[in-house]
Formats: sequence, C-alpha cells, structure tokens
Amino acid sequence: MAYSSLKDFVKTLEGAGELKRIKAKVSPELEIAQITDRVSKAEGPALLFENVEGSKMPLLINAFGSYRRMAMALCVNDLNEIADEIEKMIKIGPPESIIDKIKILGILAKLTKFPPKTVKRGACQEMVLTGDRVSLDHIPIIKCWPQDGGRYITLPQVFTQSLKTGQRNVGMYRIQKIDERTTAMHWQIHHDGAGHHREYREAGLKMPVAVAIGGDPVLSYVATAPLPTGIDELLFAGFLRKANVPMVQCRTIDMTVPADADIVLEGYIEPNETCVEGPFGDHTGYYSLADEYPVFHITCISHRKDPIYQTIIVGKPPMEDCYMGKATERIFLPLIKMQLPELVDMNLPLFGVFHNFALISIDKHYPFHAKKIMHSLWGLGQLMFSKIIIVVDKDVDVQNVEEVLFRVGSNVDPKRDVTIVEGPVDVLDHAAPLMGAGSKMGIDATTKWREEGYQREWPDELKMSQEIVSLVEKRWKEYGLG
Repeated sequence: MAYSSLKDFVKTLEGAGELKRIKAKVSPELEIAQITDRVSKAEGPALLFENVEGSKMPLLINAFGSYRRMAMALCVNDLNEIADEIEKMIKIGPPESIIDKIKILGILAKLTKFPPKTVKRGACQEMVLTGDRVSLDHIPIIKCWPQDGGRYITLPQVFTQSLKTGQRNVGMYRIQKIDERTTAMHWQIHHDGAGHHREYREAGLKMPVAVAIGGDPVLSYVATAPLPTGIDELLFAGFLRKANVPMVQCRTIDMTVPADADIVLEGYIEPNETCVEGPFGDHTGYYSLADEYPVFHITCISHRKDPIYQTIIVGKPPMEDCYMGKATERIFLPLIKMQLPELVDMNLPLFGVFHNFALISIDKHYPFHAKKIMHSLWGLGQLMFSKIIIVVDKDVDVQNVEEVLFRVGSNVDPKRDVTIVEGPVDVLDHAAPLMGAGSKMGIDATTKWREEGYQREWPDELKMSQEIVSLVEKRWKEYGLG
C-alpha cells in the first residue's frame, strides 16, 4: 500500500530494523554528512537525527541507502517486481484482433488508473508562513563537503510548468541556500525545468516554481526518473504507489503540490536573474565547479505541524543516490528492451556513478551486432552520457562485474574491438576536454565470428558436462563438504 506520509515510511523502516534514531545533538555543518558517509560505506541503516542544531525539525537521511530500503520505498519486496509488471504489460504485440485491442486498452487503463487528484486541504499546509515569516533558517539544511558553496537542499521535488503547453514537470535539482528567502536553482540545460525557464525568459515573465520535500518516498524517486518529456511524473507515481497522488493548490502561486508533503517552498524565478552557485561535492566523487544559475525567490513556506526534513548526501559510491539509480536501471529496462529486443540485461554499476560504465548483455544475431547496440544506447535518452559501454554475450551475467571483466580480458583485441566516438557527455564529467562534450568508448567483448574478420577458430569455453554436475550435486553431502 502507498505511504500516507514520510512519517509512515519512517515507522515502516523502524519496524523492519532499517532505521537508527540519533538523539545526540549534531551540527548540520559537515557533521551529519560525515556520520552519514561512514554509515553509507558500511551499508548501515537509515538515520533519523532528532536533535539538529538550529532547528526543531528531525532530519531523515540514508533512507534509500540499500536495495532493501529502496524497494520498501516503492512498496515492493524486490525492484524487479515493478520491471516484471511493466514487461508483462508491454509484451502484447500490434493489435491484430479485437481481443488484442481490448488488451491494449486494458494496459492503458492500468497505466492511467491513478491520475493525480486535487483536494481542498493538505497536511503540507497545516502551517503557512508568508511575508516576513518566510525563513529557510528553521529548516536543518546541511552542508555536505568542506568546499561546498553553502548549505544545500539535496532531495527536492521541483515543480515547474511549460508556459506554452501547461505541461507539468517534477525534477530533482539541487538548491543552494543563499539567504533565508533566496536560493540558487541548479538545473542543467538539458533538463525540463531549464527548458521551462527558457520559455519564460524568452517571454520576459517571472516563472512560478514550487518545491516539495518529503511525503510519500515514491514522489522523491519519480523526480529522478528519466521519463520522456510530456509524461507526467505524478501519473507514473500513481502507477507505482497504486493510488492517486493528492494535490493541493499553492497559497501564493498558481500551481498544485503534493498534499502529503512535509515541507513546501513556493516562489518564482526572474527571467534573467542569476547568481553564483557552487562548488558542490558531487556524486562523481569530485567537486562540480561554481557557475551562474537562476535565483529562486521564496514567497511562502508551508509544512506539516510535525514535519520531517528528508535529505541525502552524494559523493564517492556507495551512497544513497546509487540505489535510486539502480531502481531506475531495473524499472526502465523493459522499456529499453522494447526498442532493443536483443538486449538481455544491463548493469549500471555503483562505481560508475550513473554514466561512467554500462555493462550490457545481448542475444547476438549478426556480425557487429555489439557495435549496433553501442550506437543505439548512445542515442537513447540519458544513456547517451555512457562513457564506457561493454557488450558481452547473453550467457554472461552482467551483474557479476568480475565475470564481465574476464570476458574483456579474454575476448577483446583492442584494435579490432574498441570503438571511440565523440558527442555529448555528462556535464559533471571533469575529464572531458569541454563542458558537456567529449569522447566515449565501446568495448565489444562478445565471441567473435568469422564474418567480423576473425580468421582463427574460436576455442570452446570450459564447461563441465551436465551429467557430472548433476551427479556431484546429488552426492555433495556424501563428500563431507557441507
């Protein structure tokens, strides 16, 4: 069942032994980050800091910091359950009969069964602060790393709307606190929020923006999901939580926000006003550099009577955001397979920080098939940022990194099997010669065919006969080996 609040999720985590309450007084300046980093690296629990200096709000962090907790956040036992549901829905081919058409209508109905709904009142507005009462100082916003430009809201659900179409977008863009009523809004140029801002800037108009924090953890996840432009994140959230997302009208801008959020910031961005944002200790394990970004002016802060402030820190993996990325990998794999049916499995390993490595297994059908897959992925949404793609045969477990690297060492002739291309790369890739532009590498570690220029006889792989495998399995206890 869907969570009715962030407090509901905290209760579930605590009941499962997945949460630790910290009653000692702690500083939001680096101390919380260091504690969390140490716990994350040790694969430890979610942390609820109940006594943060300068604020009465408890602070939740590392709530998504394991495969189990990420699955719990999305109300499943395993992330593959969502992928399996999506795969079953999309396996129906083109409608050839009235029965097929009915099935497709049933799928569409399932996907759109839980649209967001507007309600009159929301817990997020139990306390409403406007005018001189607006102040971010009451929220335990943390500073994560020593050279950070300031304190950052790192787990926001940022709501914007297209000026041209009215289409809503929910994105996750870090927000640097400038003073008690203004922040910097860090959205990169290829994100929908930045696209909406360009529309308002070209029209010379103020852009309304709302930021929700907390509430059902599904909402924090969908803000990170790489949905195609025009697909409502709240519709996807309804599908995941199997319940409508209740929305309430903002008090000072013409937008709606999740009624069950813990905290909501309302405000606007001027067409051409910017400020220096950064540096920021990023998920790459390095600082992203300071640059000019839009200024967000806050006109209203509303919150529950007993809000919980949820945040994360990012840095060298493993970190909490890594598991959010793995959720996306599993959930969106069936949709990628729709376009690339020869794809068997994909692993975006934690050490690859989302874009450095993509390990791909395929059902190879023709010469240079692996190269076709590389170029297809480089043209597919955010997978275009994949710096190094390694392609192996279908019988290789890409979730086993050592097995993949064994194939690279065994099956690759560097001159023949390595492809270098140039194009867009992640703007956080500090190794690229230009901001957002550089080179990418594909490695074909599949078995080579004669049609691919292999002039020798490819050797048989070592495999024990199934008869002996079964015999040893049957007699294993007789050997006294366990």
